Order: sequence, then C-alpha cells, then structure tokens
Amino acid sequence: MTEETNQSHQTAAHPGGCMCCKAKGVMGRVFREFGPSGEATNHFRQSRVEFLKGIRRLVDDQIERASRDPHQRGSRIVVD
Repeated sequence: MTEETNQSHQTAAHPGGCMCCKAKGVMGRVFREFGPSGEATNHFRQSRVEFLKGIRRLVDDQIERASRDPHQRGSRIVVD
C-alpha cells in the first residue's frame, strides 16, 4: 500500500488513524513513562555482562577439566 493510499484509508475509514497506530502511540508513552531510568538500565546492562562472564567461567572450567583428564586423551594408532 502506498503512503498516499494509506493516508486516504486512515482518513476515510478511520478519521483518527487506525487502531494499531493509536495503540502504538499509547504504548510508546506508557513505556517512556514507566520504563526503567538510565541508572536502572545501566544496572541491568552490567548485570547481563556479569551473567555472561559467569557462563564463560563455567565453560573455561569444563575445558580445563577435560584437558587434564587422562581418560580424555587420544590414543596412538599405527598406520602402515
């Protein structure tokens, strides 16, 4: 739908704009007013970084454990 057709549809069928457009505007205002502040956003971002560092540490521990386990070593095969 072209923008011109879209505008004529909004004005003819829905004088105040379509329901989706109205809902988008209302939800945008709600999120701006009730969303987290800059300080809270920074806290959540840092929390995410720390969580990912914890996952990385778990993986590193598993790699280290697998590297020193003698049963995990490969065996020699004689090839003719």
